[in-house]
Amino acid sequence: MTPLNGNILDTVGNTPMVKLQNIVPENCADIFVKLEYYNPTGSFKDRMAKAIIEQAEIRGDLRPGMTVLECTAGSTGTSLAFVCSLKGYPFKVISSDAFAREKLQAMRLFGADLDLFPSEGKGITPDLIPTMMGLVRDLSANENYYWTRQFENIDAFEGYRAMGKEILAQADKSPDVFCAAVGTAGMFAGVSLALKDAEPGIRVIALEPESSPLLSRGVKGSHKIDGIAVGFVPPLLSLAKYDQVQTVEESEARAMAKKLAKEEGIFAGTSTGLNVVGAIRIGKELGPGHSVVTVACDSGMKYMGTGLFD
Repeated sequence: MTPLNGNILDTVGNTPMVKLQNIVPENCADIFVKLEYYNPTGSFKDRMAKAIIEQAEIRGDLRPGMTVLECTAGSTGTSLAFVCSLKGYPFKVISSDAFAREKLQAMRLFGADLDLFPSEGKGITPDLIPTMMGLVRDLSANENYYWTRQFENIDAFEGYRAMGKEILAQADKSPDVFCAAVGTAGMFAGVSLALKDAEPGIRVIALEPESSPLLSRGVKGSHKIDGIAVGFVPPLLSLAKYDQVQTVEESEARAMAKKLAKEEGIFAGTSTGLNVVGAIRIGKELGPGHSVVTVACDSGMKYMGTGLFD
């Protein structure tokens, strides 16, 4: 039994990692999934939100009476709203109707003030997030706002390096490959740094939708997977230690999300489905005796209204 926590913020991190049992084909490496939906708001973004807010407080960049500001697809916003509600900071969000309704509701429930930007066909177009960022940049000129700058804030590494260390501690032996989809790249960079610093031989592979292969082929495209493939190369990716980029079809990611729930008991979203499709493909290339680690980014409860599980 773990000791009693005095504050819910103390429960962020230390999430379980499980080996897939039923959907991995023969002659495939072992596939391990880090279950990040065990964090308080059901997402690995809790690690980032806690680290960014607390580091800003330590430096004095964020002070009582200031309002925290960010543009977000929802998971980052929910995590920041959660942390801000506990610490007493107002939180203003620029978001869009392109993102899951459940995430928008969760941000409001934690007390966030939302401005929603209309999207084209309720899809994540290449210019959607850059446009949202421009709106936030204009607002941030007000000295009473603290913009968390999730796409470039290295404070996020404080939380995500811990995630990489947990993976190494939980695995029987160091994994051969870590793979994950890239959004802000904070998690991908932080975990990759922790893994490569400890075991330089671990391969790290970035994943992205086939319809938006910006990192692999320099081509922007539209998709409907919250939180990844944001329409530009995120600055934090330049700090990551990775070996390759691979793409995954969105239809395969959606089918895998359903399969994970039905056959593995892992109830997660589309980005998790994409991660597992990529991990199994890599595992088939490696073969038995090897291992691949990937991430269940967030809870499937956040996507019940999106049609993902219809």
